[in-house]
Amino acid sequence: MFDTLSDRLAATFKNLRGKGRLSEADIDATTREIRIALLEADVALPVVRAFIKQVKERALGAEVSRALNPSQQIVKIVNEELVAILGGETRRLRFAKNPPTVIMLAGLQGAGKTTLAGKLGRWLKAQGHTPLLVACDLQRPNAVNQLSVVAERAGVAVFAPEPGNGVGDPVKVAEDSLAHARDKQYDVVVVDTAGRLGIDEELMRQAADIRDAVKPDEVLFVVDAMIGQDAVTTAEAFRDGVGFDGVVLSKLDGDARGGAALSIAQVTGRQIMFASNGEKLDDFDAFHPDRMASRILGMGDVLTLIEQAERTFSQQEAEKLAGKLAKGPKEFTLDDFLSQMEQVRKMGSISKLLGMMPGMGQMREQINNLDEREVDRTAAIIKSMTPGERADPKIINGSRRARIARGSGVDVSAVKGLVERFFEARKMMSRMAQGGGVPGMPGMPGLGGPGGKRKGKPQKKGKGARRSGNPMKRQADERAAAQRGEGAADPADFELPKEFRDMLPPT
Repeated sequence: MFDTLSDRLAATFKNLRGKGRLSEADIDATTREIRIALLEADVALPVVRAFIKQVKERALGAEVSRALNPSQQIVKIVNEELVAILGGETRRLRFAKNPPTVIMLAGLQGAGKTTLAGKLGRWLKAQGHTPLLVACDLQRPNAVNQLSVVAERAGVAVFAPEPGNGVGDPVKVAEDSLAHARDKQYDVVVVDTAGRLGIDEELMRQAADIRDAVKPDEVLFVVDAMIGQDAVTTAEAFRDGVGFDGVVLSKLDGDARGGAALSIAQVTGRQIMFASNGEKLDDFDAFHPDRMASRILGMGDVLTLIEQAERTFSQQEAEKLAGKLAKGPKEFTLDDFLSQMEQVRKMGSISKLLGMMPGMGQMREQINNLDEREVDRTAAIIKSMTPGERADPKIINGSRRARIARGSGVDVSAVKGLVERFFEARKMMSRMAQGGGVPGMPGMPGLGGPGGKRKGKPQKKGKGARRSGNPMKRQADERAAAQRGEGAADPADFELPKEFRDMLPPT
């Protein structure tokens, strides 16, 4: 969603590189470009004005750190101000002291409330709660049935005593759900309410009646992130008519310009709490302003990537694999290779995962065109092999390759290429396990850490790596090195693993 904005900001910051100091003219030109980029992203005009004013004041009044060049200083300021307009700190759900906690969803029809109720229920279940979804949208055709289906897919309970389709009293259903939750010991109740195509008196009255009946601990306003400026207008109307405590952005994976996300928290004074960025029930998570700002500025989102990996990868399996690699590369088989690939796939879309890595903005077009089916084709090739061939791929000769190719529906060259990639991956992982670092990533230590063993003689430090014994001189040397940019990681220095590069289209 923020691709265009990210590209414009990156181009703006690039123009500052190589300048020894920031002049007032440089700051004026930079803030002008940032203003245009934000307006093109459909950010509300009052938000743009306040943002540019704050950035300009800080840039003119700030003492440029000796350790940062002007481009980095501007990026730092813009990043901090983006975090501020996105809400500052991460806003967590407030849970009731005496269960059940009641969460009411409100918003226009088509914003994705019913699907989001299932996503929120699944997310709460993963957090250790026992949620109950309540069908209070009794007007939209098949809304009750849709919530029941979504709840079943999410693996959570649903309370739907009325058939809907215009039949039933939503206020009574909401009241009865609390007694049902206490009786069945559900600790969170998620109330899905009806929406309208636009703001009207009936919508506001029904939402207010449900709010008064169940006295929710949290009222979450669900807004479609793709509707641009209308999102802010609708949010203000709901805030004044019904009131809400937090915002949930749906359809954040769309191709809109993203102005709603950058405007709504600042205009309404209510923070964004959750974001839905896909069609799957797992495409939902807490909204972190600092991480979103980092993504917008093309700096990736490593923390979210790590959290997804921790949720997906089994610690036991990781230790088992590490033990195999420690014994020698031959212990790592194609079955292990397939297992690792499938676990990466469980984390979500490969293109989304790559997009979270720092410096991937310059490869965005290639990543967006990445063929996700390549992983499935690789899995099909491995599954077409015999157990003996998976354990020792060296036995795969010409006739075996032809048989495997027929079984997996690919060319013989694809089978040969996979086996070659496997040997390269095995060599790389074995080197990592022995503390040798990751090929193509200079300066990155191996999994063995600082104490990991490494073959060969230790390299001697060159003259340039020596440090002065004089503390004052050493500090001056370090400042000079920082100004020259030494020691800083350049995204261009990082190289994707070959398995990912093979899925990218040719440049």
